[in-house]
Amino acid sequence: MPIINKLATPGTTSTSAYPRGPLTVFFALDGFIFAGWIVRIPAIKEQTGTTASTLGLALLGVSAGAVITMMLTGRLCRRFGSLRVSIACAALMSLSVILPPLTRSALSLGLVLLLFGAAYGSMSVALNSAAVNVVNAIRRPVMPAFHAAYSLGGMLGAGLGGLVAGQLSPTRHLLGLAVIGLVVTAVAARPLLRHGIPDPVPAGPATPADAPARKAAHRMEPRTRRLVLVFGVIALCTAYGEGALADWGALHLEETLAAHPGVAAAGYSCFALTMTIGRFSGTTLLERLGRTRTLVAGGATAAVGMLVAALAPTLWLALAGFAVTGLGLANIFPVAVERAGALAGPNGIAAASTLGYGGLLLAPPAIGFMADWYSLPTALTSVALLAAVASVIAWAIRDTRTTPAHG
Repeated sequence: MPIINKLATPGTTSTSAYPRGPLTVFFALDGFIFAGWIVRIPAIKEQTGTTASTLGLALLGVSAGAVITMMLTGRLCRRFGSLRVSIACAALMSLSVILPPLTRSALSLGLVLLLFGAAYGSMSVALNSAAVNVVNAIRRPVMPAFHAAYSLGGMLGAGLGGLVAGQLSPTRHLLGLAVIGLVVTAVAARPLLRHGIPDPVPAGPATPADAPARKAAHRMEPRTRRLVLVFGVIALCTAYGEGALADWGALHLEETLAAHPGVAAAGYSCFALTMTIGRFSGTTLLERLGRTRTLVAGGATAAVGMLVAALAPTLWLALAGFAVTGLGLANIFPVAVERAGALAGPNGIAAASTLGYGGLLLAPPAIGFMADWYSLPTALTSVALLAAVASVIAWAIRDTRTTPAHG
């Protein structure tokens, strides 16, 4: 059966035996804390007295910390189990979000953001590893629902941050987020660990004699590694679009279409809202269409939507384009990561996620350079191009047949 279109038929496994609810809470918490930090960046910029360029360098600490630790997290998940690593990273992320408002320079900000980014990236890998185990256990493509929880948590975190920004200092606001994060982690961790999710391979060797076999079981064959990298490229195409719209969408509406700043900010909100809706409906979509058609249709839809958003002559048509783009991109990243995890476990998820975060790193400077060379609308068409590339790749590997091979 085609590797990206293979949906297992429901078996006799009871879905209630697996703690989907607590795991969903952790996905929402991940998005909630990260969005809460994002909305306080302007205030922390003023507090540290950094310029736009030095702030940009400091903010790279988040992405750098995430990328550096992602592959290590795959090994930790194999050693200790994805659930324990998820809980530890949630606690670390909650604690590290307190640090940015305590800094007074771009250098110190960048250093603490390395820690925050490491916790954020590690939590993403660990949560996705646990989610892939749930997908395999209950035999339903529920990965988009977990990512929908992340998107919803991000919307709640950004909304709450916007409400309290005028009343609370960044220090008090982010301290409050830390407390919420630690409480939620403590409450959700108990049922998560009590019920557990079976890892495909036990976390460590039972005896020294078992160690070589278990080590071999985690080694990817070249063909499997290539497929994991292909799914990572698909994830990159999605992350590129998210990064581009987050950093440049409002500016495009304001400068190109003369939108009021408040209306311009609605561009990304439209994108994020439809992406959340698309992910909540992703399981049904995957069960009806299969993975191949979902990826192909999603990439094509996003390409059309982004072309409209970038080249539209009117504001409202551009907003509609942002909304269509969100629907198209919604399920590409979750499906790509889930397939990589099904092929190669936590290491596959780490590799695909690292490439995906490469898209987030690539998008802001790439759009900026292309905007200087050509124009911002032309630069944003690169999002449509990469969405189309993801669609073509998904179609090209539709007949690839493999099973996760070890040895």
